Amino acid sequence: AGKLNASLSTVHNALKLPRASGAIIVTRRNFRMQDKEKFLLLWASHRRFAKDLFYTTTISASEFMIEGNMPPTVVFAAYSAYRKRHHEIPAEYDAVYMYAEREHLAVLKKRFPPVKGTPNLFVLAADPRLATYGGTTPDVQTFVDLWNVPQWYAKDFLTALKKKLHLA
Repeated sequence: AGKLNASLSTVHNALKLPRASGAIIVTRRNFRMQDKEKFLLLWASHRRFAKDLFYTTTISASEFMIEGNMPPTVVFAAYSAYRKRHHEIPAEYDAVYMYAEREHLAVLKKRFPPVKGTPNLFVLAADPRLATYGGTTPDVQTFVDLWNVPQWYAKDFLTALKKKLHLA
């Protein structure tokens, strides 16, 4: 609670479901992971991805060009995060997801103006602590994000990531 600057009751309530399901074991002063896969699946299932989505647009460029033109303030998510972190591509992809602070929307819109069509650029509101992990989401966040995106090729990325996380 202290590390996250949250109240004890907030942390206690956040751990109710993982504790009840056996994903974690809670002791007096901390908790430990009992079942990593179960914890990730709980998180992924309860994640409200759409509520964090604050900008989408259609870009007529490859995913590599889109990623290469991002400002340094973004944190890559989903497919881009996997590719950048693991230096491989389990399937071809054409959607780019990233986290950014809402204050940077003007910069993003200047580089990637709003265009009608099927979106392939998705910007989600960043948690203030997310940038501490570097330019990509950590693997556990990438797992949760991949679980929540609609593209068919997300399954190929999830399968590969499960192996990296020793879940498969």
